[in-house]
Amino acid sequence: MSDTVDDPNMEPVALAEPLRRAIGDRYLTYALSTIMHRALPDARDGLKPVHRRILYAMRELRLTSSGGFRKSAKISGDVMGNYHPHGDGAIYDAMARLAQDFNVRYPLVDGQGNFGNIDGDNPAAARYTEARLTSVAEALLDGLTENAVDFRDNYDGTLTEPVVLPASFPNLLANGSSGIAVGMATNIPPHNIAELCDACLHLIKVPDARDDTLLNYVPGPDFPTGGIIVEPKESIAQAYRTGRGAFRLRAKWEVEDLGRGTWQIVVTEIPYQVQKSKLIEKLAEVIQTKKVPLLADVRDESAEDIRVVLEPRSKNVEPDMLMGMLYRNSDLEVRFSLNMNVLIDGVTPKVCSMKEVLRAFLDFRREVLIRRSQHRMEKIDHRLEVLEGLIVAFLNLDRVIDIIRYDDEPKPALMREDWGRDFVRATSEADYVSPAAGAPDGLTEVQAEAILNMRLRSLRRLEEMELVRERDALMEERAGLEDLLDSEELQWSTIADQLREVKKTFGKDYEGGARRTQFAEATEIEEVPLEAMIEREPITVVCSQMGWIRAMTGHIDLGRELKFKDGDGARFMFHAETTDRLLVFASNGRFYTLSASGLPGGRGMGEPLRLMVDLPNEAEIIDIMVYKPGAKLLVASRGGNGFVVVEDDVVAQTRAGKQVLNVPGDDVAKLVRRVAGDHVAVVSENSKLLVFGLDELPEMGRGKGVRLQKYNMARGRQGVLELDGGLSDVVTFAWDDGLKWEMGGGKTRHEPDLTEWKGKRGSVGKRPPRAFPKSNKFT
Repeated sequence: MSDTVDDPNMEPVALAEPLRRAIGDRYLTYALSTIMHRALPDARDGLKPVHRRILYAMRELRLTSSGGFRKSAKISGDVMGNYHPHGDGAIYDAMARLAQDFNVRYPLVDGQGNFGNIDGDNPAAARYTEARLTSVAEALLDGLTENAVDFRDNYDGTLTEPVVLPASFPNLLANGSSGIAVGMATNIPPHNIAELCDACLHLIKVPDARDDTLLNYVPGPDFPTGGIIVEPKESIAQAYRTGRGAFRLRAKWEVEDLGRGTWQIVVTEIPYQVQKSKLIEKLAEVIQTKKVPLLADVRDESAEDIRVVLEPRSKNVEPDMLMGMLYRNSDLEVRFSLNMNVLIDGVTPKVCSMKEVLRAFLDFRREVLIRRSQHRMEKIDHRLEVLEGLIVAFLNLDRVIDIIRYDDEPKPALMREDWGRDFVRATSEADYVSPAAGAPDGLTEVQAEAILNMRLRSLRRLEEMELVRERDALMEERAGLEDLLDSEELQWSTIADQLREVKKTFGKDYEGGARRTQFAEATEIEEVPLEAMIEREPITVVCSQMGWIRAMTGHIDLGRELKFKDGDGARFMFHAETTDRLLVFASNGRFYTLSASGLPGGRGMGEPLRLMVDLPNEAEIIDIMVYKPGAKLLVASRGGNGFVVVEDDVVAQTRAGKQVLNVPGDDVAKLVRRVAGDHVAVVSENSKLLVFGLDELPEMGRGKGVRLQKYNMARGRQGVLELDGGLSDVVTFAWDDGLKWEMGGGKTRHEPDLTEWKGKRGSVGKRPPRAFPKSNKFT
């Protein structure tokens, strides 16, 4: 991009800034704002700015855990007007999520009213709900008035807000977080506070502890909806060591005995962030599409707790097998990704290990402890100064009263007065006189102001002794704080005591404090054979000429007359079982696979086969057969090309089918026959029979194949060259048994010696024997 603008009527003017640089600078500013002020949580308190501002605004409204509730509209309005100049809808959504015990492991907002549910229903409008802080949120705010953290101006400079909250526990891991920034994202699962405190205590005791050692205290996430983690320990350790990974989470279920050998499965806990209503819809879809044919019904009997009932179609299958199939086909098993991308010190985004996150929290707690201790010392020093002045006033009470009574300006007079040892009243019981003796001759302004503000009722001997005791206690506390600030070991000991107190408060005795998510080894279910999932029953498969397919119950007489639509009739009719899979071969050379158990019942006319698979309208159905594992098929086109394919290789896994026989140009797939014997007999439409060895045909998985029989080209109508004949039928047989074919009328012809028609593959062949069907078909 040029740095100047050229105009024929004016001198070139240099641009103030190249467009590329301007866009880059502004996009970088936007990216940094998104990363630091919206999407990524702070490693110290585990909060994003909007959550931090919500909690701080609720604290300013004095919405304590033991106090009353306030309208959510009032809270979100205060947050928006004072600290977070964004939409009130976004603020209310963030606040509502902090109140949802199925989304947040330790809710920070105590909601009253409809704040949504695990079905995915939205919270009620802000004007209908009320909220206050929880005791967990108060633990995050503890120390905010003691200069524990820095404050900054709000967006318009009229108020101040905390940069970070003091956070008495590692909230980042306790409640987790998720967000998408520019070029980076974060996704952190929730954990158990008691376990995190134990890990922190170990890290204080052993600062260079290995990452894997922390797994002895924090074995994995603790999701608010419970569930069972089936991720291997090695994978969990790798995820916490690198900050990236995933956890396999399954629903918790149990078998409920209904008597007489029947049972049903009851799901009592579902995976984290899975909406129950969507889960029910998915299970219903699995039943409708018959992906898991053994599942007959699903019912939601949930009230306050989760109770999803799964009813099996057969009582003979193992519950573990049924659940294994449902794990694969529904959200009863999910993978929760771990991406521990956080802001270190509120500035630097970094993918951290669990040890790094806990270390950042502990370092922050030490900083908070030091700042709170220094703040307390300043308060103590101020109070000691006041107490020294009050003690001096009590020891010289008459002189103080005289000054206040007769002096026009008592405050400067008190400050000018010499309060040395000559004015100190000697008492046998008061050793507290010595500090006054060491005090300066005059009072400070603070001391003088305190004396003037003293009430008359305080001029009692008892009050004087209370002042002395208070001073001594404060002096002792100050000495302890000095020792604390001078000793790093004592600081870590104090932090450890605070963590033990947090663990005691929010541990297993706290409501919902016990671990909810359990661990188990994954019971992998291998590819379950269909017959193991479906009750084996005999059926008769019927497919009409127009392609309408159905399954009649039982093995009926194949010569029986059935009802069809007007103008339609029977084409394929054969016996099968509900556990069978059906292979459909079409003229486009593709094989399609159907489950016999998924066919419509025989009471109606069935359904179009084209709706069950993606069969093009121009493609015709060539044959339908029962799949036999390990068998071989011979496929051939009308042009006489073909090969042998293993039946296992033609089974399709999708509706689109599987391309096996390539049919270029105007050629089409003609037939498919199951291989049996050692020779092949081919007959053409122009009545030429050829027999050759089966070993001359290649075995392939897909392709055009080789020429089975040669056909001449003849001039047809309008002089166009057309194929003279084409493939009519093919059959495989054993040479020693000879060849048989049907003659009609129930008669069968047997030709034991076919030497006369035996030739090389790809030759023309000879006229077939006498009495060979004029249809040029073997059957």
